[in-house]
Amino acid sequence: MLPSLAAGFLACAGLIVAIGAQNAFVLRQGLRREHVLVVVVLCTGGDLVLTAAGIAGLGPLVAAHPVALDVTRWVGAAFLLVLAAAALRRARRPAALEPSTAPASRRGVVVTCLALTFLNPHVYLDTVVLLGSMAHQQPAAWAFGAGVVLASAAWFGTLGFGATRLRPLFARPRAWQVLDLVVAAVMAGLAVTLVVT
Repeated sequence: MLPSLAAGFLACAGLIVAIGAQNAFVLRQGLRREHVLVVVVLCTGGDLVLTAAGIAGLGPLVAAHPVALDVTRWVGAAFLLVLAAAALRRARRPAALEPSTAPASRRGVVVTCLALTFLNPHVYLDTVVLLGSMAHQQPAAWAFGAGVVLASAAWFGTLGFGATRLRPLFARPRAWQVLDLVVAAVMAGLAVTLVVT
């Protein structure tokens, strides 16, 4: 059981650390100290639900219905482009760069977080199909799943709550501007990747 747990932890850690829209969002919320616990719980909970679905056998069903993935891909790409445009707008308006200005509503943060989690077709391929398949290659599939969720909680918790250590750097509006430009580039790049692949 312990080897399966460790295998799940390492598999998830390898997939989750790549910079993506969800990670950029968690980092930004952590820097702003806005609804960080909610974001961490939602991201980890999303991985829990998707991993459990994969282990329970949803992987083959997802793989067998490419039309559903195509719809998710286009909706996800459009959503990412909207987020990229918003980040560009923030970067162009110096008054909006301070973390203390215009706090985000909890509802808006929840909707954005859920959209970033569930409108990304790669999350279904990575978490439901890939990790679900890998779980069934282990002696204890659910222990593998527990390892995945532990890695997810550790990563999102570290990213969200650890971002406060970067706050001195982000005391300058220029740093927020650079972050928003990077976020815009990541979101736009992912949107293009979703459409062309």
